[in-house]
Parts: sequence; structure tokens; C-alpha cells
Amino acid sequence: MKYRTMGKLGVRASAFGLGCMRFNGEASGDSTIDEEKAIALIRQAIDGGVTYLDTAYVYLNKTSEIVVGKALQDGYRDKVTIATKMPLGHVSDRASMEALLEEELTKLQTDHIDFYLMHGMDKGEWEKFKAIGAPEFFTDMKREGKIRFKCFSFHGPYEDFEYILNDYDWDMVQIQFNFMDIENQAGLKGLRLAGEKGIPVVIMEGLLGGRLSKAPDSVQALYDAFPVKRSAVEWAFRWLCNHPEVAVVLSGCNEPEQIAENLRIFDTVEAGAMDDAELKLMEDVRKAYLDRTKIGCTGCKYCMPCPKDVNIPGIFSVWNNVSLYCTDPANDWGLKRIKENSNGADKCVGCGACEAACPQHLPIIGQLKNAWKELC
Repeated sequence: MKYRTMGKLGVRASAFGLGCMRFNGEASGDSTIDEEKAIALIRQAIDGGVTYLDTAYVYLNKTSEIVVGKALQDGYRDKVTIATKMPLGHVSDRASMEALLEEELTKLQTDHIDFYLMHGMDKGEWEKFKAIGAPEFFTDMKREGKIRFKCFSFHGPYEDFEYILNDYDWDMVQIQFNFMDIENQAGLKGLRLAGEKGIPVVIMEGLLGGRLSKAPDSVQALYDAFPVKRSAVEWAFRWLCNHPEVAVVLSGCNEPEQIAENLRIFDTVEAGAMDDAELKLMEDVRKAYLDRTKIGCTGCKYCMPCPKDVNIPGIFSVWNNVSLYCTDPANDWGLKRIKENSNGADKCVGCGACEAACPQHLPIIGQLKNAWKELC
């Protein structure tokens, strides 16, 4: 296992961090996970050299922290650092923040949490939590030894990321990042900004929820033609670890074979180790994925709101993702939410308001019909 020093913190962490969100194969769902199997997976990872575990209050219907706590008995707690998260929607004042932290400490069966993250922060949430005393809460909990490091996780636009990162003395940040997301969310720009400030970055969605683990034919052909043979998973992880700003790459595993494969991969990764040919391969792979784009919608939302409540950018985003990554639309959470909220393209009446507002002059009406037919 390769280890990295986490920026200004000086903490030595395994490059592979075990994500504890998918022990039943899903990020959420019912709580009927196989605890015995999950505990065995966690201990297999730790025995193999993993020192960083990531969980959250809400994962697996609030059971993930419980399973992690059980797995860390018998001396395993002393071998790892724990990252967990405050669910922003569950707290409204200082008292509720403290109560929730106490609940998480109890579930994890520990007297302290190493990395305590505000979960899924955006600028509006940060302003709200500053107003109810989050900075003071962090300071007091650190002084009492209940948390070691004050952190946040992020899924919003770069502008929000930059604002939050510069507005407080954060110890660590967790972002979604992979070779397809270099211009999405915090992106490469955000990764480098954190690195410049000495703030370690933990990576989530390095495989885009598994979508980068199985390449479509056009992408696989590029991997196959390269002189060095590696799986799509290994290429994705090596690309991430090539960035010196990356401290830990999270990977969720639900089978012992996946743990073993990750342990093998993360025993070979180094920052700056990819040569020019390998970097060009990954850029070619990215382009090959993007060539599968169905429609060039940027999600600017100038077409919104639709008079009939059709979620135009949401539908196009799902359509593109299904095409790019060869996924089953029936399993797409975004599409499920669109249908549940009655925001589907079946409500479109062809009024043309969206096309008049689109800065790219996309043929939205016709493409919405095509997208909905293919997705449904």
C-alpha cells in the first residue's frame, strides 16, 4: 500500500480509502446489509494496509456508522482514521449539532472522530451554518477532543467551492473528481486551489459510481491498443493518484475480490508517475467518452423554468450519461426523481419557450422527444 502525507496536517494516510457507502451494492436503500460480510470487508482492507475509512450519518439508512463501529472493535480502531459527516438537513442550531455528533460517536463506538465533514456543502448552506455557530462548534469540539479535523464535502459549482475554501480555516476537503470531471464541480481548478493552500483533498466518485469501471467498446479499444495492459479501473485510479494534491482516493467495495484488487492497484500508484504517453491515452479516453454525447446541453438552465415543469437539463443530463457510460436508464437515480416529480418530457407541449431561450440554439423540442423515447 502506498501512503501519502495529508498536506499541512502531516497525517500519513493510505492512498486507498475504503468508502463505507455500498456494502449492499447500493449507496442507499434498505438496511438489510450483511453485517458479518461488511465487517469482514472492512477488516480485510485494514489488514491490507488501509488506514482511512469514510462513512456518513445517512449512509445505508443510517446503518453504515454502526457497522463501521462494530468492525473497529478488537484493536482495529487504533489502526485507522475515521471520516464521517454531519447531515446538514438534520441540524438547525448548536444544540442539534452537538446531539448529532454524540449520536455518531456512540454508533461508531469511539471517543473521537478524526475527520468530521459538513456533508454536501454549498455556499448557501455554509452561510446558514456560520450563522448558527458552526465555526465555534468546530473549535469547541476540537478543544474537547471529540473531533480532530474540521472538513467539508462538496458537490456544487467551482465558484461556491472557492468561496467556502477561502472563507474558513479548513483542515481537509472531499470532492468528486475523476478524469471525466476535470471541468465539473470543483474540478481540476478546485483541486489545485486546495493544493496551493496546503489543504489535503480526499477524492470521491473516482469511478463515477462504477460507471468508469467498464468501458464502452470505443474506449476499451484505446486501452487494448496501449502497450501496457491495465483494467479501466486501474487506469482511472492511476490517473487520480498521479495528481500530487490528492491525499486519498475513496473506493466502495462490496466483495472481497474488489478489496484485493484495490490493494494491488494502490500498491503501485505514485504522484507524477504517469509518463506523457499514458497521460495522452487518458485524454484520448476522455475524448472518446465525450464523443458519445447525445446533445451538447451545458446545464446552463436558461431554458428553465419550463411552463409545463419539464426538467429539460435534467433529462438531457441523464440521456448523455446513459449514452456515455452504457448504463441502464431504469437504474438511473436522476431519471427516477424526474419521473417521481412528474417532470418528464411527456408533459412537453412544444410551446418553444425553451428553444427561444437556449443560448446554443439547440433543437430542444425534438431532442426531448428522442431522449424520452430512448430512456423510457
